[in-house]
Amino acid sequence: MSAPLAVEGAATAAVVCRGLRKVYPGGRGWRGAGGGEVVAVDGIDLSVARGECFGLLGPNGAGKTTTVEILEGLNEPTSGQVLLCGLAWRTHEMELRQRIGVALQETRLTDRLSVSETLQLFRSFYRRSRSLESLLDVVQLHEKRDAWVSKLSGGQRQRLALACALCGEPEILFLDEPTTGLDPQSRRQVWDLVSDYRARGGTVLLTTHYMEEAERLCDRVAIIDHGRIIREGSPRELIATLGAAHVVEFEITLDGDADERALRALPAVTAVRRDAGTWSLTVTEPHLVLPALIAHLASTGHSLARLGTRQATLEDVFVGLTGRHLRDG
Repeated sequence: MSAPLAVEGAATAAVVCRGLRKVYPGGRGWRGAGGGEVVAVDGIDLSVARGECFGLLGPNGAGKTTTVEILEGLNEPTSGQVLLCGLAWRTHEMELRQRIGVALQETRLTDRLSVSETLQLFRSFYRRSRSLESLLDVVQLHEKRDAWVSKLSGGQRQRLALACALCGEPEILFLDEPTTGLDPQSRRQVWDLVSDYRARGGTVLLTTHYMEEAERLCDRVAIIDHGRIIREGSPRELIATLGAAHVVEFEITLDGDADERALRALPAVTAVRRDAGTWSLTVTEPHLVLPALIAHLASTGHSLARLGTRQATLEDVFVGLTGRHLRDG
């Protein structure tokens, strides 16, 4: 049995894990594990303060869901230690079940129970539970209280799943890809639910590969790739590591290609990246880059098929670190 976790602040933080590792037998590991093992989580350390929204950000297969399942007590780590509210799963499982809420990537609810019946069932699992009317109000499902689960839209089902996770007035709310597959309006409704929970003093740990979601909700994020945290900080801090706050994207129409060295020499350009036929310039001052870029392309006989500017995002940070996009498989 592992020794008790001895980390400064572990008793007061909402979530602490050290040296978290999960290895599955069979297959081929991405870090050369022997015996055909698959290393899903490869030595993750993190700490989430009470009242914080912390995001695990990475592409599918990066190890986000496995990490969260271990933190939720749904999966056993191969090695490493976890504390929630200063308590360990092996010694305080029943108490921790009363103090956390979990919304899985896909929650399977009983189709022929009504919304109210589903919430009453989940409320019965907790010693202390939020009132039915309060839950219906926070997820805006009053009009659907008597509707079967099978009759709900995807967005309504996800809000019901969140209401189930909130039944026990949890201190920590775990959300695994909470808005995957939802339309923009439903996604924003889920964001509002998370913000309401935060306003009541709750702690959130979520996984996502939506940049806007992470930037909107999270105080801090950890970028995960191949089972390891490769960068951690607030969204603003991570974007600042790019050295510029704007991205100029363009495509050219004629045969041939732009000169990367010449693009890097343009004023205010800090980085150049090409993705298929699109060039992306990370820049500090778009108003200086744009006329210089247009003049350069004209002088080399290239015509623009598309030109645009945008704010730099966490996606740009991830691509800069790994050379891949977060939505890559």
